[in-house]
Amino acid sequence: MSIVERIQHGWNAFLGRDGPYLDSRYYGEAYYTKPDRVRFTRGNERSIINAVYNRIAIDAATIDVRHVDTDADGRYKSEHKSKLNECLSLSANKDQTGRAFFQDAVMSLLDEGSIAIVPIDTTEDAIDYAFDIESMRVGKITTWYPDAVKVEVYNDKNGHRQEIILPKKSVAIVENPFYSVMNEPSSTAARLIRKLNLLDTIDEKNSSGKLDMIIQLPYVIKTEARRQQAQNRREDIELQLSTSKYGIAYVDSTEKITQLNRSIDNNMIEQVEFFTNMLYSQLGITQNILNGTADEKVMQNYYTRTIEPIISAITDEMKRKFLTKTARAQGQSIMFFRDPFKLMPIADFAELADKLTRNCITTSNEIRQAIGMKPMNDPQADKLINNNLSQPKEALEVAETKKIDKNIDREETEDKK
Repeated sequence: MSIVERIQHGWNAFLGRDGPYLDSRYYGEAYYTKPDRVRFTRGNERSIINAVYNRIAIDAATIDVRHVDTDADGRYKSEHKSKLNECLSLSANKDQTGRAFFQDAVMSLLDEGSIAIVPIDTTEDAIDYAFDIESMRVGKITTWYPDAVKVEVYNDKNGHRQEIILPKKSVAIVENPFYSVMNEPSSTAARLIRKLNLLDTIDEKNSSGKLDMIIQLPYVIKTEARRQQAQNRREDIELQLSTSKYGIAYVDSTEKITQLNRSIDNNMIEQVEFFTNMLYSQLGITQNILNGTADEKVMQNYYTRTIEPIISAITDEMKRKFLTKTARAQGQSIMFFRDPFKLMPIADFAELADKLTRNCITTSNEIRQAIGMKPMNDPQADKLINNNLSQPKEALEVAETKKIDKNIDREETEDKK
């Protein structure tokens, strides 16, 4: 690029911003934190439930959800190029990527029990016509009607959360598959939260700075005068301790002070551990999953029993509400895919790759793509063949002819350049 073209087309972020761009009021409402960020409620943000929900949401967001085309048997054929697929894979709205959107959806689903996936920008009126979705957000259902719901959803035009009433036929309403475990008032998660709150209260009392001591006076306290005298003596010691620079007080030689240096034992810790283990077992997770030391079998069980029901609930409802009957009859669907090779060690993966290519399940280029390598230009790398066996002579000759023709075309192109 010449100097003149660089001057004509150059741009600097700190230049050319005169006028209203310098005034913060030009951009609308301002916040110190992200206003559309999901925030836990009902005490979930102050307990171990926060970490469990966040772990499940992150793992669920790693699964790819796509708008696809299927064959006559309902098998995946290719991705369907649509604005809905762009929302699912690239950008759900101006603030969230597709992955961040699903993490937001799962976290809200686990916290609230049910959510609404609301189409925000559509090609047609989402109430009366068939439409294509250009952006969507996760909303909180505040009121249920027979044929509609009132949803609190973030309005990215003015920066506020607003309540709108939408028909159920145009909104994907998803219910938590683990509702009875997580969201019921007497569920295991709710009981665990109450126990943790009680434990926090006990810890706060124990660490409140009290001395917890008993003063034994040299006289019997049975009359009102003696009680008043004991009260005055206690207040005098408290005053000495509070006004002393180093917290020192004096007592009479006949007085005896007993320090209570331990609290009364209770079984609160055992109850918290019991409900924690019960919640883990009911959700199909273990402590090894949370700290990242679970092996492949444990993770496979976790994805099958915990993550799959949540993602299936979301995709089934989106397929039911966001795809018309005509689109479903044409073979369109919404599916999710998980990479089965992420948790596999390299040694095991090499053996599996050999079995998949030898039995003509995957091609060599598909295996190379799974491990992050670029595909080969060799036509044989895109064929379902067993490379361990000698191929028919005719097939080899055809492949060699194609390779020679391709090299000739490449040389002719280079000569023309």
